[in-house]
Amino acid sequence: MQNLEELIGVFTEINDKESMKQFFYEIFTPAELKDFSLRWELLKKLYQKKTQREIAGELKISLCKITRGSKLLKNKDSITQIILSQLLKKQ
Repeated sequence: MQNLEELIGVFTEINDKESMKQFFYEIFTPAELKDFSLRWELLKKLYQKKTQREIAGELKISLCKITRGSKLLKNKDSITQIILSQLLKKQ
């Protein structure tokens, strides 16, 4: 887990969007980036109160993947929920 802590530290030190984007493209595979993007999309849809079945149909993913995100957003102390709230208020 030391490597994860170090990587999180690196993420927090990148101050601009283009550098972060370049870093992501350098260290993650296209499949990993697609998975991250899909996970983020399903979290946004869950936050917007779409049903799990709607999301499964729209994104062509299993209910199992969606259930994990749903459980995460039910936690009132979830940082993901706070981030989504702030992000979607701006839009």
